Amino acid sequence: MRFFQVGLLCLALFVQYRLWFGHNGVQDYTRLKSAVASHLHTNEKLIKRNKVLTADIEDLKLGHEGIEERARNELGMIKAGETFIRVLPAQQ
Repeated sequence: MRFFQVGLLCLALFVQYRLWFGHNGVQDYTRLKSAVASHLHTNEKLIKRNKVLTADIEDLKLGHEGIEERARNELGMIKAGETFIRVLPAQQ
């Protein structure tokens, strides 16, 4: 009878070890859970970026206002008859 109890105790200890430290145990679960959360956060940022890019593409396809805005902001272009004024920040 004593041998049976020792065998059950060893089996219980082995199962507990596998649960906490073994392959697909609690440590693997927490590591994978944090990796999934990180990937979900990255995916959310990429989805937002894609929506902004899609909106820019549609704006450029549909009208001249988007093209004009990009020319002014990125290339520094002005229309005929306009005066360009550049405001510099105060130096400290």
